[in-house]
Amino acid sequence: MSRRSVASILAVVLLIGLGVAASQVRTHYVVFSPGPTINVLGDFNGKPILRVDGHRVYRDKGGLRMVTVSPTGPDENVNMVAVVRAWLDSTRAVYPYNAVYAPTDTQKTVQQQSSQEMVSSQDSAIANALRALHIHFGNAVRVAGVEKDGPSAGKLRSGDLILAVDGHPVHTTKQVIAAISSLPPGTAVHVRIRRGNHVQVVTITTTHSTQDKAKSAIRVLVAPSYDFPFDVGIHISPNIGGPSAGLMFSLSIYDILTPGSLTHGQVVAGTGEISPSGQVGEIGGIQQKIVGAEDDGAHLFLVPAKNCAEALGAPYDPDKMRLVKVKRFQDALADVKAWAANPQAQLPRCTS
Repeated sequence: MSRRSVASILAVVLLIGLGVAASQVRTHYVVFSPGPTINVLGDFNGKPILRVDGHRVYRDKGGLRMVTVSPTGPDENVNMVAVVRAWLDSTRAVYPYNAVYAPTDTQKTVQQQSSQEMVSSQDSAIANALRALHIHFGNAVRVAGVEKDGPSAGKLRSGDLILAVDGHPVHTTKQVIAAISSLPPGTAVHVRIRRGNHVQVVTITTTHSTQDKAKSAIRVLVAPSYDFPFDVGIHISPNIGGPSAGLMFSLSIYDILTPGSLTHGQVVAGTGEISPSGQVGEIGGIQQKIVGAEDDGAHLFLVPAKNCAEALGAPYDPDKMRLVKVKRFQDALADVKAWAANPQAQLPRCTS
């Protein structure tokens, strides 16, 4: 065997060895890939994603698509081969691990936080849609989580509205916490709640607070919310969480509560966290979300203003889909109406 043949064989063996080693070594990176998009005006598991009880609805064939991104999880072993492949793929992105997750994050804690953010996002979305329709509503407190083995397990559920504690109306989280913590541990407390359209009173025996054993707790997470005049439910896969669908939820709720199609039957996609006052906040994974939206037939994409510069770097075709910069819910609503009436309308553009 010639020296050249021996060298070639050794080189191949070396490359194979390096490849095997690279596939075994865990890196400190997170890979973002385009996730599915979901028409909020459509169905999930055979039932409408948006359900309204107590108000007339107007279903239409338009598309208002929320977009998602699929990141590798905090417990996943992302090896160097996967990182290199993602770097070479224009539709995916690679981020340092500590820019996405905290050192103590696990798949479970990330899922819990994501679910809580989704609930809060839905409340803000409903509030903005009703406010745009001049429908009055008040402040309330919502159960955002129930401790599995705590005294409220089986009695309260995530999503319940807390209306009163021992007959005293409550409207803020501070009022709920103060009313319960002032009781001696072991006290039977009567909590009036609204679950959907049904009001009921549940009796819970308090336990001691983890911060102060002399004070009571019922071991639930509570969050600011609203007391709406009718029930609006949003039903999507529990695997989808986070706050970034808030803007599209709000537009979709507005659409089904008004006659006709907001998009004139066209497909609009977008993203953005929605605040109670209607501000559209920046989100992560904007480039991957734009890729997913174009793949699923969107012709207009609503981009949070602070994501605009990054959005322009997405591999999309501007002749097929327009990017529109939005700062507030009312701006997004006006932009969609203007575009639906005239696809060539002058709208706020993303610039670098």
